[in-house]
Amino acid sequence: MAIMDSEVPTDETETVAGFIPLASEPELLRVDAERIRRQMQEVAVGNYRAFISAADALLEIREEVSSIDNHLESLIAEIPKLTTGCTEFIDSAEQILEKRKMNQTLLANHSTLLDLLEIPQLMDTCVRNGNYDEALDLEAFVCKLSTMHPKLPVIQALAAEVKQTTQSLLSQLLQKLQSNIQLPECLRIIGYLRRIGVFSEYEMRLQFLRCREAWLTGILDDLDQRNAYDYLKGMVNCHRMHLFDVVNQYRAIFADDTSGSEENYDGGLLFSWAMHQITSHLKTLKVMLPKITEGGSLSNILDQCMYCAMGLGWVGLDFRGLLPSLFEE
Repeated sequence: MAIMDSEVPTDETETVAGFIPLASEPELLRVDAERIRRQMQEVAVGNYRAFISAADALLEIREEVSSIDNHLESLIAEIPKLTTGCTEFIDSAEQILEKRKMNQTLLANHSTLLDLLEIPQLMDTCVRNGNYDEALDLEAFVCKLSTMHPKLPVIQALAAEVKQTTQSLLSQLLQKLQSNIQLPECLRIIGYLRRIGVFSEYEMRLQFLRCREAWLTGILDDLDQRNAYDYLKGMVNCHRMHLFDVVNQYRAIFADDTSGSEENYDGGLLFSWAMHQITSHLKTLKVMLPKITEGGSLSNILDQCMYCAMGLGWVGLDFRGLLPSLFEE
């Protein structure tokens, strides 16, 4: 007990060796705070420029952040315009790419396009030189292209030019029918007209007779009508030779089918045309014969008319029975 009593401190303020009394702690803290404050002042005094620079930097940063914020707001407002611009750019780029592809295709097919574009000129040259087979081959080729590519403007323009050249070819063929040509040439021309296909079978027969009649009329117009005897003699010889040829050419070219086919039946077209020629022949005789006063001349014209009618009789156009009444008058 004595030992335990001796170990208990007698003074409440007495502390264990090595420990700071609790009562002195506030003073120590105050001293430390004062020391720290003096150190901070020394640091502030020694580095005041850095503090000023930091304050200035902070102010500038605030201003820059505010400016950036304003720029961001304006940028956000411009985003729809940017989106629209990007869309327009994409569309424009697609159009440019499409044109580029077309140009590349055009470059790859440049020689072929040149050949196609030269077809109208080549066809016109063939027509001028009389190479009708080659011209019609080109026309058929362009028609096939036009059917295969109805929406291509180049092909349609090419077809329009070829159509104009075809009209020129048609005009030349009809002009040839109005000239002094024989049966083989008539067959070739009718064959070309059939290839062109602008006339039906009946229209082609009618065109043939019209053209041959124009040729006969041209021959008669060249005769001198001031001398009745010479004019009638020339007219009779013209009808005797050429009317006979025209009828034979028509029958050789156009096969008359009486089986009921409307396409190959002319409906008496040749007969009507031949009767028109004979009637015109007789009317001219009736008008011109009174101008001939010499009996020998009249007899000679009668003989030639009889000979002409007899020759035309081979093709069913014998009109000798109509001649005596005219000469008797």
